[in-house]
Amino acid sequence: MIVDSHCHLDQLDLTPYGGDIKLALEAAKKNDVGHFLCVSIDLDTFPKILEIANQFDQVNVSVGLHPNEKVDIEPTQEQLVALAQNKKVIAIGETGLDYYRSEGDLEWQRNRFRCHIRAAKESKKPLIIHTRMASEDTLNVMREEKAHEIGGVMHCFTESLEVAERSMEMNFYISFSGIVTFQNAKELREVAKKVPLERMLIETDSPYLAPMPFRGKPNEPAYVKYVAECIAELRGISYQEVAEKTTENFFRLFLKK
Repeated sequence: MIVDSHCHLDQLDLTPYGGDIKLALEAAKKNDVGHFLCVSIDLDTFPKILEIANQFDQVNVSVGLHPNEKVDIEPTQEQLVALAQNKKVIAIGETGLDYYRSEGDLEWQRNRFRCHIRAAKESKKPLIIHTRMASEDTLNVMREEKAHEIGGVMHCFTESLEVAERSMEMNFYISFSGIVTFQNAKELREVAKKVPLERMLIETDSPYLAPMPFRGKPNEPAYVKYVAECIAELRGISYQEVAEKTTENFFRLFLKK
C-alpha cells in the first residue's frame, strides 16, 4: 500500500468518474493507494472536505488556512484547536509562507503561520508546511515558535538539500510530489536521492502538479504511484521498499501507529 499524504479531494476533476469521488478513490486503490490525507486550504471549504472524509474510512483531513488565502477575519488559535478535535482531523495546515504569490508587507502571513504552529502544539496535531520563495523565513518562524515540539511535514518539497536537512533537524518529514518526476528538476531529484527514506513521504497535491507522463493534465491520487516509482528508480531500490517506508512514516507521523 502507498499513501497520498497531500491531496485536495474537493477540487478533483471528477469528469472521468461521472462526478463520483468514490470511483476516483477506487481508481487510486487499483494503483496501490490505500489512504488519503485531504488537506484544508481555508475554513469555508473545511465542512466539505470533512463531509468527504466522513464517507470513507481511508480518508483523513487537516484544518488550516493556506498562506496565500485572503480573508476578512483571520482564524484564531482557539478556532483551529476546536476544529482539530474532530477525530477525522489528523493535522494542522496547510500553513507556512509563500512569497511567490503575495507581495508587500507580509507580516500578516508570518502571524498566520505562527498561529497555526501554536494551534498544532496545543492540539497535538502535526503541521503541514508549505514554503515557496520563503525558506529562510519559514525556518526562522519554525525555530522561534519551537515547531520541533510537534513536528510535521514539509509538503511538496522543492528546496535545497540544506533546507531539507534543517527541516529534518526540527522533527519534520520531507514530502515529494510529481515535480520529482520532471527531468528538468535536477536539484530536487538529487535531494530525493539523499533524504533518508525514514524521513520521506510522497504525495500528489492533486489536482495540481501531475507527474510524468501526465504533466500538464489534472492530477489525481492514483498518480502518487508514479512518484514512488520515480524515487525508487532514482535511489536504485525497489518500489516496494519506497511504498512500505513512506506508508510506515505516514502512519507514524499522523496516526501515531
